[in-house]
Amino acid sequence: MKTEVPNKALQLNSLITAGGELVVSLQPVIMRSPDDDEVLVRVDAAPLNPSDIGLLFGPADMSKVDVEEAGSAVTLRAPVAPAAVQAVKGRLDSPQLVGHEGAGVVVAAGRSEKAQALLGKLVSVAGSGLYAQYQLAKASNCIAFPEGTKAEDAASAFVNPLTALGMVQTMKREGHTAIVHTAAASNLGQMLNKICQKDGIPLANVVRNESQVELLKSLGARYICDSSRPTFAPELTEMIAATGATIAFDAIGGGKLAGQILLAMENAIQQKSGAYSRYGSNVHKQAYIYGGLSPGPIEIDRGVGMAWGAGGWLLFSYLEKIGAEETNKLRKRVVAEIGTTFKSSYAESISLRDMLRPEVIAKYYRRSTGEKYLVVPNAAR
Repeated sequence: MKTEVPNKALQLNSLITAGGELVVSLQPVIMRSPDDDEVLVRVDAAPLNPSDIGLLFGPADMSKVDVEEAGSAVTLRAPVAPAAVQAVKGRLDSPQLVGHEGAGVVVAAGRSEKAQALLGKLVSVAGSGLYAQYQLAKASNCIAFPEGTKAEDAASAFVNPLTALGMVQTMKREGHTAIVHTAAASNLGQMLNKICQKDGIPLANVVRNESQVELLKSLGARYICDSSRPTFAPELTEMIAATGATIAFDAIGGGKLAGQILLAMENAIQQKSGAYSRYGSNVHKQAYIYGGLSPGPIEIDRGVGMAWGAGGWLLFSYLEKIGAEETNKLRKRVVAEIGTTFKSSYAESISLRDMLRPEVIAKYYRRSTGEKYLVVPNAAR
């Protein structure tokens, strides 16, 4: 049965032109009815994740923003340096829908049994284009939540919770017994701490200042290391020796941190064994880069020996790898613990129009730990 849907709704998209200009547009788009296997979701909440901000603005110079407003439409423009244009040539002159996840009520559904079962329910959605008042989604890409769940909680039910669970599962699948995690005071880091405490997994947390140390202590974290301290390197080695961690997930990306962690792992192993080899230990050490808070080159100290690996880790690729059955198991745990283990906190709620206001951008563009923003697409401002 076809259900009436809005004729038009505001939607955000991001474009980088071959001529070197970022154009972010908020404008009404024509809505269509859901196909048989689709649902139409009124988007009530969508988080601003670092990956969303990266796609939204790309490598543009955000200190030179110009904003135009015309009725309900808003257009933001900013220059992109020629060298940076080449770095994103795959997306040039191709508008990108922004917003990887969100939550809201299903207001219309296609004819399939799976789609009809979601009608009227609060769902979390993964995909693209969730920075919109309404969005179509495959029914299979939705997670239904029980009555009484808040949209702001369900909004962050995909990226961070499934990433944290995926990290733990990757650790187990690859034969490791403990994890090192950087940017560990983030919403994701807090979730990972709760999972590891509940599941009895040693977790070595790397943070960037003393306030983040205190935050994680308040959550019951046992192993925490502050990278801003002059004694960071020996303290990191000591923490890794205590946990036995041989796998790390690094949100920073560029710079020396991933290499420092691998080196600390090697030093901890050699201290324990007491044996020396010019090729290093034969214990495999693995660093996965899953974020890009620092975009520069990754530096690895060759003191790590020969038994090590470094590579990328992406949630959606991982879920494809493990398949639907394993993914559904992870989803069920998220639903069961959405108000506890996987509860997110937000610094502020903003509207779609707020997202393009320079004074608001200046705050969320920093991507500071503990300052996550929530977009409320149907807010009346």
